[in-house]
Amino acid sequence: QVHVVESGGGSVQAGGSLTLSCTASGSAVSSYCMAWSRQAPGKEREGVAAIDRAGNIQYADSVKGRFTISRDNGKNTLYLQMSSLIPDDTAKYYCAAGKVLVEVGCARVNDWGQGTQVTVSA
Repeated sequence: QVHVVESGGGSVQAGGSLTLSCTASGSAVSSYCMAWSRQAPGKEREGVAAIDRAGNIQYADSVKGRFTISRDNGKNTLYLQMSSLIPDDTAKYYCAAGKVLVEVGCARVNDWGQGTQVTVSA
């Protein structure tokens, strides 16, 4: 059974960059649809980016051109490279491992991480 743990969050100024990591154990990231989502205070969780087993990728419109999702099968880790950050990107970011790519996420999620906080100041 896969278990995922996020890391890499922090505080940055607008225009800055951060890279989030999601390390998996118990199973290979290449065997799953992997996704990043985020939730800001008072808002619903929204999908940010997702990649399926075949390497198909989906991004939310709000992050296209600024965020890049990737995975390193050797390190069994999923990444989210974030650049040109804006205050609206402030949220807790979650990693998930699931079965099938659906819109900007994965259906039939096997595990959610605890999240990592990203704060972008103006």
